[in-house]
Amino acid sequence: MTYPGPPRPVQVSATPLAELADQLGAATPDTAADVTGITHDSRAVRPGDLYAALPGARLHGADFVTQAAGLGAVAVLTDPTGAERAAATGLPVLVVDDPRGRMGELAATIYGHPGRDLLQIGITGTSGKTTTAYLVEGGLRRTRTTGLVGTVEMRIGDERIKSERTTPEATDLQALFAVMRERGVEAVAMEVSSHALVLGRVDGCVFDIAVFTNLSPEHMEFHSDMEDYYRAKAQLFTPERSRLGVINLDDEHGRRLAAEASVPVVTFSAEGHPDADWRAQDVHIGPMDSTFTILGPQGERISAKSPLAGTFNVANTLAAVVALAAAGLDAQTAADGIGAVPGVPGRLERVDAGQPYLAVVDYAHKTDAVESVLKALRKVTKGRLHVVLGCGGDRDRTKRAPMGAAAARLSDTAVLTSDNPRSEDPLAILATMLEGAASVPAHERGEVLLFEDRAAAIAAAVGRAHPGDTVLVAGKGHEQGQDIAGVIRPFDDRQVLREAIQKTQG
Repeated sequence: MTYPGPPRPVQVSATPLAELADQLGAATPDTAADVTGITHDSRAVRPGDLYAALPGARLHGADFVTQAAGLGAVAVLTDPTGAERAAATGLPVLVVDDPRGRMGELAATIYGHPGRDLLQIGITGTSGKTTTAYLVEGGLRRTRTTGLVGTVEMRIGDERIKSERTTPEATDLQALFAVMRERGVEAVAMEVSSHALVLGRVDGCVFDIAVFTNLSPEHMEFHSDMEDYYRAKAQLFTPERSRLGVINLDDEHGRRLAAEASVPVVTFSAEGHPDADWRAQDVHIGPMDSTFTILGPQGERISAKSPLAGTFNVANTLAAVVALAAAGLDAQTAADGIGAVPGVPGRLERVDAGQPYLAVVDYAHKTDAVESVLKALRKVTKGRLHVVLGCGGDRDRTKRAPMGAAAARLSDTAVLTSDNPRSEDPLAILATMLEGAASVPAHERGEVLLFEDRAAAIAAAVGRAHPGDTVLVAGKGHEQGQDIAGVIRPFDDRQVLREAIQKTQG
């Protein structure tokens, strides 16, 4: 069976291999080969492709050149350590020191620089990327055919495609943009992760608008410290990556970024920062949404609605409106479109099975996000607040104790459980979370329960819920699987929560 790979455009003009070699400054192969595509995945090679054989942590892409050649690759891009194996196939080889760092620009060339024909809005930050991208896309839909690239899914118009990661690899991303252009998409909203910026996944992209939401400790297994994390994000706000920055002045790193960015900047504040170009005022937080007024730099007064609960979603909504206004859309039209977004999968997503209490699933999987969601739900909960929370394995270990502490401090019942333990011992992860919970003084913390099995944890929280309470299942959101010891088992928090509620009502 042929591996399908990411979407590819139907119509692609051939690019001479010699032209690509010249672009790279590599030796020109003695061949007249033409290239019609590029991929870094040997399984996804199609006839006419340039196969990018990249060095990896355990394996080298050159180990799979025979497979690539068999599927129709016409040439190989690799580094000096892969050159000999690549040449053994008889295919022409382009050798550069950093093939990963060059394949983005090659992909843009091969697919005819498709991003130039799209309004591109990129969103970065620790929290709020997915929500803000959905809101931006919702606002764009009022006037344009849209695309979406992010953690939950990719969309080309109304076609939905499952995402493998927040930001696709550069070869896949440029192909996706080419498909969007081919199908009449005019504008795209896209999440841009720090991994994507460091690993070159957005090479070949120049965003029309770059949005910064906030920065808090995350991905410390990848970044050496917060300064390294900040600098990764800041790359997006340079002329090589974007044309205009939209930055949150309520965040300390946002204030620094606004001063240091080397592109023009527009600022916003949901907390009324006096120096912000756009500010929110008259904010009214409701049980599942919020309304507010946006004051613009020219005296504009925009009526806005955040379709999601919580003060942090006022900030996300404001970011989306300002981004669209900066892109040239009428601000009120943008706000109206954003307010009509029906919701974001796994982000404060309500599960209603007729129960007399609120049940919500949210993706919150870092300390700040957990705190924000719990505080938001506390404001709309008349009774008790119960949270189910775990921490992922093989990821940032420094946030586990603080997350356990946040859950214990801000809820009436904190049910600590497994998330995606991956290769780690789930009980060891739980032990660290429990240490954090135990650090909260007894008079300040709620009841703390431990369940290794996530379904049992959800059932325990539901079993404690009474009319007027709230049950929050946090950490996995839209995800539909649970990774335990390398095996991904079907698991959807929304479905498991619904079934647990139905059992208590039976």
